[in-house]
Amino acid sequence: MNNKPTELVLSKISDVELQEVNWLWYPYIPLGKITIIQGDPGHGKTHFLLKVAAACSSGEALPNAEPNIPFNVIYQTAEDGLGDTIKPRLMMSGADQEHIFNINEDEKPVTMLDPRVEEAIVRTNAKLIIFDPLQAYLGAKVDINNAVDIRAVFSSLGRMAERHNCAVVLIGHLNKSQSSNSAQRGIGSMDIRANARSVLLVGRLKEDPEIRVIVHDKSSLAIEGTSIAFKLDDNNVFEWVDGYEHVTAYDILSSAPSPSDNSKLGQAVELIRDLLTQNDRMQANEVYARGKELGISIRTMNEAKKLINEVRSVKDGNCWYWTMTKEGCMYASLSEEKKL
Repeated sequence: MNNKPTELVLSKISDVELQEVNWLWYPYIPLGKITIIQGDPGHGKTHFLLKVAAACSSGEALPNAEPNIPFNVIYQTAEDGLGDTIKPRLMMSGADQEHIFNINEDEKPVTMLDPRVEEAIVRTNAKLIIFDPLQAYLGAKVDINNAVDIRAVFSSLGRMAERHNCAVVLIGHLNKSQSSNSAQRGIGSMDIRANARSVLLVGRLKEDPEIRVIVHDKSSLAIEGTSIAFKLDDNNVFEWVDGYEHVTAYDILSSAPSPSDNSKLGQAVELIRDLLTQNDRMQANEVYARGKELGISIRTMNEAKKLINEVRSVKDGNCWYWTMTKEGCMYASLSEEKKL
């Protein structure tokens, strides 16, 4: 065992060279740093990041920015299929598919500190790598709630990002706290947020849940950018929209749709809970048909399903069914008792 003490090396700040910050998208996503995109399920985090990836691959200008020279992107996802979800969304967003890569995980799952990640960045000269969601890529032995574990991973990840001037973007979910303090809502240790140089919050507005707003919630390298909004049509086609520049994180976190909302999304949430409380399971097409009777689109029904974490899809033969867990049924029953 080598007990030799580490040699002391001192540097004077006067000898340190100034380093300019480079940007993938000013002031939202810096190059060579870690950025976090967080929000509740079904609020559009992945749609938003796929639009960013598509713009980077094609050179399309992002809001409040000039067009870029197209560059390579690496997209890792543990929640969506590449062929049935990721590729179709990229195509609809105008991506140049030749510039977007994925590290194959068939034989072994990828982690953030996997040597294949840095090798892929070097080989493709990627300027953006996305991990969706972050907790799936920490590694089996890393406790997301342990500050020491998180610091070790993020320190190594940050150094890798700096070495290759590559933006690392992590998609994270919010915890179940009801707090409107955004600093307390990220999943896992607070050190996740502390190690990110930029944090973006994606959410819906209660008065207009079809609109999803991106709020610049933390910016360590520049003045926080104005809020940006987008919407999806019934075919999931992405469109930037204006007029939501002053929306805040508080607005987003205090706007989560509830079963009592009068919005279409709120109506859909209540309808699904009612149907699946009364029936052990229902064919998905039948659920959609009941929604259509109330003027609720299939896309809105699917978004409502995502918001209700207790709803599951089950395939029986050639048909897909929706069913609700016992916890969900208990919640719905309690809600009805409160109404009475």
